[in-house]
Amino acid sequence: MSCRSLRPLAMPALVLAALTLLAAPVAGQSGAPRTAWGDPDLQGMWSSSGATPMERPAEYQGRERLTDEEVARLRGEIADRDEQLAQADARRTEAGGNVGAYNNFWMERGARSNRTSMLVDPPDGRFPPLTEAGQYARDNQPRGDDTWEDRHIWERCVTRGGMPNAMFPRAYNNNMQVFQAPGVVVMLLEQVHELRVVPLDGRPHIASNIGQWNGDSRGHWEGDTLVVETTNLDPRVSGLQPWSAFSSYDGSGEDMRLVERFTRTGPDSLEYEVEVHDPQMYTRPWTVAYPFMLSDQVMYEYACHEGNIGMEGILSGGRAEDAEEAAAAAR
Repeated sequence: MSCRSLRPLAMPALVLAALTLLAAPVAGQSGAPRTAWGDPDLQGMWSSSGATPMERPAEYQGRERLTDEEVARLRGEIADRDEQLAQADARRTEAGGNVGAYNNFWMERGARSNRTSMLVDPPDGRFPPLTEAGQYARDNQPRGDDTWEDRHIWERCVTRGGMPNAMFPRAYNNNMQVFQAPGVVVMLLEQVHELRVVPLDGRPHIASNIGQWNGDSRGHWEGDTLVVETTNLDPRVSGLQPWSAFSSYDGSGEDMRLVERFTRTGPDSLEYEVEVHDPQMYTRPWTVAYPFMLSDQVMYEYACHEGNIGMEGILSGGRAEDAEEAAAAAR
């Protein structure tokens, strides 16, 4: 696991101890492992991969999956590229060199799967067309340096970008730790230290006028699958461009709703699927699916502070550009 801090991220010791004792798996049962109270056991440290593209590349149109030979070739190309980047990093970070962005050492893109895209619906592996409102939102994003509110909420180190963005894998830190107790599932996401608490007791959602960065989640079991419905998503951070990292303003509709499914598919694998219903922005729902793999690593704190430090420079640069434009207009 590649991390950017050396301090483990942990829940309070007593809480962890209680969850561990409560959730000891029951041995000898068929199918998915079970907790002591009989629910499917999803616990553990899970890591996803950002190596598979979100949308299907043109060269794979009409194909949902790659052959084993094609996957092996792509993984070999990635390994070769990583080796070249490692050598370049070693040269670039010599004294007096240009450090630039994070060295490749910190990247953890994961393994390429045999899917041609993480988007599995629409069947062409591409995002559906935007509605008129969605296209307007994309074409009229803030310039980015008028106010700190123009900057993406992830860049400002508040949240990775709301749901479903918070779950999607990217270039590093794609880790999730799952805890369970009777009537609740808790997901601790490494980036940006998100904590999702999912009640399973049938309680209603909170009032519709209360928005939250990661929404309001309610879960239930369908066989061995945990189904989570999330509403009350803050429209400022979710939805419109979930594959982008730092767009100025992603945006979603006021009534976006998510349906997630978590299914233990093997001793070391967990399949994740999310249906995104955003009728204000998209002409139809879309679905993303990809696996998590069990990891033997520990969770480390994702210490985010870049946006806070850089904000002064970003806004100062914007004011300098404003002054130049005003001076040019006055000539």
